[in-house]
Amino acid sequence: MNFAPKPLLDPAAKMGADGRILAAMRQAGEVGVSGAELARQLGVSRAAVWARIEELRKHGYEIGASPHQGYVLKATPDLLHADDLLSRMGRVRVIGRDIRVFGETNSTNDIVEKLARDGVSEGIAVFAESQTKGRGRLGRRWVSPDGCGLWFSVLLRPNLRPQAATQLTVISAVAVARAIERQTGLSPEIKWPNDIVFGTRKCAGILIELGAELDHIRHVVLGIGIDVNVPVECFPEEVRPIATSLQAEAGHRIDRAELAAGVLKELDAAYHRLNTGDFHEIGDEWMRRCTTLGKRVRILMGDRLIVGTAEALDEEGSLLVRSEHGRIERIVGGDVTLEKVPPQP
Repeated sequence: MNFAPKPLLDPAAKMGADGRILAAMRQAGEVGVSGAELARQLGVSRAAVWARIEELRKHGYEIGASPHQGYVLKATPDLLHADDLLSRMGRVRVIGRDIRVFGETNSTNDIVEKLARDGVSEGIAVFAESQTKGRGRLGRRWVSPDGCGLWFSVLLRPNLRPQAATQLTVISAVAVARAIERQTGLSPEIKWPNDIVFGTRKCAGILIELGAELDHIRHVVLGIGIDVNVPVECFPEEVRPIATSLQAEAGHRIDRAELAAGVLKELDAAYHRLNTGDFHEIGDEWMRRCTTLGKRVRILMGDRLIVGTAEALDEEGSLLVRSEHGRIERIVGGDVTLEKVPPQP
């Protein structure tokens, strides 16, 4: 699967005045940008610029102002703001060209599914500060407390056969792990098929939902949940032994907006590599980060149980497991658990 790469696009086209002001202040840094320059860039009056600055301050943005420096962005609040996220993106090919943020929703996957049916172009990302019915794989509930994590979905329209959709889970896991590593300095690992983990504790999950024909994918809803600053007490009691957050691992709060932009950039880059035939390189990185390979696993696929050793990833992103009978099984889904190896006498 090879086709011409898409050109780089500037998400500024989707930004409102707030995003353009924030982008200009970020670019200017400590030097600052004058109200006159902002008015020129936006094509509005200086009074209109001042009004938008005041509105940003009400949202918690700390903006300094002086006759000599102009406006300087000193600090940002711990919230997700669509214009703010767009202002952090830079140029992208597909993912992150359009961003929407909701205060609360049932599930961001449901919103993106509706956008897909309405014919919206791929690449739009929908975030929610909280979800009341967030979901994970196999119908499990994903707890999404307000303002503590990144709960979002991305619309994709890949040129893939449905059998190769696992590739999207693979590239997404690598992208999320990379962004976390770059933002926090932590070293997350991947547990097949969709978990980002630290040791035995999960901090993020990926859910792929397809709209497909027999031999063609119409659209993909890529759902991602990352426990960023989630307090331990917010986890349901039954998952506390196997759940963690980036704050718990790093020992300090993480900038959610910066991480959100970082994840979208990594997803965009990984999706571009997939579309230009470089899946094998991403697959190699996935295998280096994966904690499942080389381990004894039990995989429940419907009523069928497969027990064996996870050996590799194939060219379509499926897990290759050597069963107890020596046969190689190609796994595209299912519930995977690691078998405990009994201690040697």
